[in-house]
Amino acid sequence: MVPYTHGHAEPVLRSHRWRTAENSAAHLLPRLRPGLRLLDVGSGPGTITADLAGLVAPGRVTALEADDASLALTAAELRRRGVGADLVVGDVHDLPFPDGSFDVVHAHQVLQHVADPVQALREMRRVCRPDGVVAARDADYAAFAWWPRPTGIDRWLDLYRDAARANGGEPDAGRRLLGWALEAGFPAPHVTASTWCFATPEDRAWWGGSWADRMTGSRLADQLLREERCTAAELEAVAADWRAWADAPDGWFTVLHGDLLASP
Repeated sequence: MVPYTHGHAEPVLRSHRWRTAENSAAHLLPRLRPGLRLLDVGSGPGTITADLAGLVAPGRVTALEADDASLALTAAELRRRGVGADLVVGDVHDLPFPDGSFDVVHAHQVLQHVADPVQALREMRRVCRPDGVVAARDADYAAFAWWPRPTGIDRWLDLYRDAARANGGEPDAGRRLLGWALEAGFPAPHVTASTWCFATPEDRAWWGGSWADRMTGSRLADQLLREERCTAAELEAVAADWRAWADAPDGWFTVLHGDLLASP
């Protein structure tokens, strides 16, 4: 199993719990209707999963995570919101479901973290009905853009991409989705792009603060120090530049994603 680069420390969950179906799965929403069976691969803290469940009800949602601890995060959010779903631990490279089990198979920010994204897409295709849809969305770190440009954020990007690749992932996954889908056997995959943009004082404080805290207290920070990719002082400097960016009145940050929709 590929290590999950971000981990599940509080600043990571603070960021991931902001995600909704509206801001993170807009490309899929027009394809949803009541009564569909949906598999959410890599359900994480469950905020997107719960939204999707509401959109396909009375259809059933299945949430899949790689281990019990990750799935417990999904379960907690679903309980909090009173949403029912089937909870399954499994490997996206070898999904524990029969062929054609779901009308919709969805994955958000998953393929960038797996050992073999093409095999993952093959499995997502296999468990999707022939007239169903597979949806994936992944960031493309090399295409992120921001202003102002404190040197620490450039350093952050280099460190993150190196760590993710050391873990067996592909941080620039967004640009690869079309090629991976074609290799996985989808006959006519459709790929577009979308963004998150953080430019208000509130958004800058949240986004910059989250990454500042991650650089000094997360699995990523632990990995960077353990593998001697940087020093603790360097991580503190990166965190300080994230906070400086968040405080800048002209601060702007955009996250580019690739968005995939494909029928088997």
